[in-house]
Amino acid sequence: MNYSNADLHCHSIVSDGTLTPEALAQRAKSNGVDLWSLTDHDEIGGQDRAIKAAQAVGLAYLTGTEISVSFAGKTVHIVGLGFDHTQASMAEGLLATRGGREERAQDMAAQLEKVGIKGAYDGALKYVGNPELISRTHFARFLVESGVCSDTSEVFRKYLTEGKPGFVEHKWAQLGNAVKWITGANGIAVIAHPARYAFSPNEEYALITEFIAHGGRGIEVVTGSHTEAEAVRYADVAREFNLLASRGSDFHSPHESRLDLGSLSALPRDLTPVWTLLNERVH
Repeated sequence: MNYSNADLHCHSIVSDGTLTPEALAQRAKSNGVDLWSLTDHDEIGGQDRAIKAAQAVGLAYLTGTEISVSFAGKTVHIVGLGFDHTQASMAEGLLATRGGREERAQDMAAQLEKVGIKGAYDGALKYVGNPELISRTHFARFLVESGVCSDTSEVFRKYLTEGKPGFVEHKWAQLGNAVKWITGANGIAVIAHPARYAFSPNEEYALITEFIAHGGRGIEVVTGSHTEAEAVRYADVAREFNLLASRGSDFHSPHESRLDLGSLSALPRDLTPVWTLLNERVH
């Protein structure tokens, strides 16, 4: 089936979004989305709620997650789509990946305290509740609430990126494992927002070829963090490597996200959308 407005990348309160899966389903439907996926970070705990909410509003749905991967010294995100979310190895792998978040968060709070920002761990935890899922985004919201910065973008620029106080590197899943969890559950693995990683040409080539070697099939071409020029570039990458094309807003919050659900530009017509291979997986 062909979908004219698929949005296959967004986040709920189950990871680092601010809306419930139910509110996201309603927002997607109201904004004209006709195929939706909730892709919480390293977590599939919201999938049953998302499926039920999508069905309640008459919205086609694909299961989703966004897995954090360490590659060439950077954190890369791999989106999984259309997998069997009841498959045990997927849940076990994601649980192991989440395991280091609490320790990293404690280290981040200690770094922030050294520059005079106290109570950051407890402040960030208010926004997530579960230490296993605590992330930089939750720290960013606390720093805005505390008046340290005016918005979350300023927080990341000043405190939470490499070389700044508050940044603590974390060793995530291996690329091959992340792709295996997705494909082993009959899903398709997609490289998320590839322009964000600032890889050298050789590093990017290594990422894409290793991803394909492990069974990865897709790449996000149109996404909330891509400029028009970057969308053109990664459309060319999709053609060069015969990758399926995906699109997703990466929506987190009405007040923080660059693009709303359903507001993306179209994929180039000559690319093969990732959902064309997932029709049997649509709920």
